[in-house]
Amino acid sequence: MAEIVSEIEKRRAFRAIGEQGVPEDVKRRIARAALLAPSCANKQPWRFVIADEEPALSVVRQSLSGGNYWAKKAPLYLLAVTDPTFDCDLEDRRSYALFDTGMAVMNLQLQAVAEGLVAHPIAGFSDTQLKKGLKIPESHILITIVVVGYPGDDSHLSEKHLVLESSRQERRAVEDLVSKNGWYFDE
Repeated sequence: MAEIVSEIEKRRAFRAIGEQGVPEDVKRRIARAALLAPSCANKQPWRFVIADEEPALSVVRQSLSGGNYWAKKAPLYLLAVTDPTFDCDLEDRRSYALFDTGMAVMNLQLQAVAEGLVAHPIAGFSDTQLKKGLKIPESHILITIVVVGYPGDDSHLSEKHLVLESSRQERRAVEDLVSKNGWYFDE
């Protein structure tokens, strides 16, 4: 019987990230994994901005919210961007751009885990500041920043984050989130 792929089980939103640089060949594999994700009509609506040199690193770091203080040590940030105009044009107004980009980000994370890296997507940043500083068109949607680096020292983490680093990963039961042959959820 097959088991869950180990990278899926190992992936965690760790915050103890070291400052050691990520080699170019590893960055390329991570990016390539993202680009291999499926997408509606193969539109590939994602765009990724890699920030790994100055001044881009400073732009990203200055845009981070206070709760993401830990991410300022990271040597690499991947910004996931899309735009509805990159997407399938479906008559019923379903938009796949966000879903498809999410799958690309997951591929990126799983490849990063396979490479021995931490890849932690975050939402706490100034969208306006990043778009301006990195020349991302205002009309585009900056979905997430994936903070990437090798595991590092946790001595700079807050007490709350230290607990989260070593706590058991909690997930809801399958029965709470999956229903067979119809909508049978107690909300």
